[in-house]
Amino acid sequence: MSDPQTPAPSAEPAPGTRAPLSAIDILAFLCELFAIASLAVWGFVSWPFPWNIVAGVGAPLLAVLVWALFVSPRAVVAVHPFVRAVVELLVYAAATIAWWSMGQAWIGLGFGVVAVTIGVIAGRRRFA
Repeated sequence: MSDPQTPAPSAEPAPGTRAPLSAIDILAFLCELFAIASLAVWGFVSWPFPWNIVAGVGAPLLAVLVWALFVSPRAVVAVHPFVRAVVELLVYAAATIAWWSMGQAWIGLGFGVVAVTIGVIAGRRRFA
């Protein structure tokens, strides 16, 4: 007698659901939030009065728009994963440069290292 073989469970989540969040997903989200907050702080601190409101609201708004268009899990524009990684890196680089321009090079460097490390780990998980 032979046992009927059961199909192996697929790695893809069922339609209408998504994979459970992991620690890397949460850390990546926290890096995104820190980058957006860094751009807001940079805009409000680094510019004189009338322009600080424009830069303090505009810089993070632009970063959120670019993130939503290309990098978010439900991105509006479907791009190659390499383009997605470059856009993500540009947002992180903008936050790092913002910290450097405020005279906080160590914060910028630390954030850059942490963000790129988490981005690489999360990106490799997407390809696995």
